[in-house]
Amino acid sequence: MKLMNGLENNGINNSLTIIASGVVVLENECVSATVVIVNDRIHRIVDASISMDDIVAECEQSMSFSSKIIIDASSKYIFPGLIDIHCDAIEKEVQPRPNTLFPLEMSLLEFERKLPVHGITTMYHSLSLGVGLSLRGYHLVNELIELIHKYNAERSLVRNYIHLRYEVSYQDGLPYIERYIQDKLIHYLSYMDHSPGQGQYRQEGSFERYVMKNQGVTLAEVKGIVDALMEQRQAIDWDRLTQLSLLAKESSIAVASHDDDSYEKIDRAKSSGVTVSEFPITLEAAQYAVQQGLQVCVGAPNIVRGASHDHNLRAVDAIKEAGAQIICSDYHPSSMLQAVFKLEREANIPLHEAVKLATLHPADAMGIAEEVGSIAKGKKADIIIVDQFHELPFVEMTIVDGNIVYTSQPYYKA
Repeated sequence: MKLMNGLENNGINNSLTIIASGVVVLENECVSATVVIVNDRIHRIVDASISMDDIVAECEQSMSFSSKIIIDASSKYIFPGLIDIHCDAIEKEVQPRPNTLFPLEMSLLEFERKLPVHGITTMYHSLSLGVGLSLRGYHLVNELIELIHKYNAERSLVRNYIHLRYEVSYQDGLPYIERYIQDKLIHYLSYMDHSPGQGQYRQEGSFERYVMKNQGVTLAEVKGIVDALMEQRQAIDWDRLTQLSLLAKESSIAVASHDDDSYEKIDRAKSSGVTVSEFPITLEAAQYAVQQGLQVCVGAPNIVRGASHDHNLRAVDAIKEAGAQIICSDYHPSSMLQAVFKLEREANIPLHEAVKLATLHPADAMGIAEEVGSIAKGKKADIIIVDQFHELPFVEMTIVDGNIVYTSQPYYKA
């Protein structure tokens, strides 16, 4: 039954978790407050001056609790859990070096265990379907997709979703994409064009160097790959991609473009049903994408390092110049939280605004903002408690769906 104060008493196993007296990062401000969680939902955000006894008594007027946990967050930050919409680090977990594949289930288990450490409570695992190189061929991608769904049915530390990155020159992949959408096996779809001479690989020889390093192939082999890729690129069926975008939209699956480097590409992406632009190459392209109503995503490692590893757009410039609304970990999950604080310290962005780049904005882009992405009454209790050491933020506790999934304390502290 629904109760007067918004609590729902199911009569069994109710839990009360109180995160007391921290700096709570809300959508529009940071306040000294206490967050009250009942079961899997945020029940209240109350002023830090209200006593624990009064908070507990108010909750117990309406229901009984089988467990009560009080967490002291004094002098610490209380954030919504981070939402990462683009991260391909699972590939490195499976294949840390060329031609060294590790068991997929072990890799997924171990990779997921790292995410709460970095404050990531929702992960869109980025799996690439491309020309068949290494992990990016159909069979391994399909096996990973099936494994993640099987894993989610049995256990989860975080909210595991699937971001399928489709290399548009891979024509044989189109039927697979359609099946994944129709069977609701993916949650986010992006179109990539990693062919040489444009986008990420505008600089001569950059594509060849990347493939040789990451796939362990020879110069002669990579030349054959380039020739085949350029031939396949001429056959890209943009009308079919538009049809797939519309099909995805019907299933509430967001669609993104990737490495946009011109107004023309952005216009084509928008007309094809794209709503997110990932990693635009120039500031002009990023700003134009925002002006056209797209959500623009840039990489947290770029912010932390202060530059793009491919010598393209600096992410902090895009954010400061109204050219980006979302940050993702790209390939380095620990960068997400670090980037948020670096934006506050070095780019003079208010902390609550910086946090939204990694929480509410990606949630909105993925269509899940009604449930997660901010600390607000009634939303899912995905929360992290953040402390700092020498101005470096770290996660002390991670809560997903009202459950503590990670906690850490130093064995020694001076």
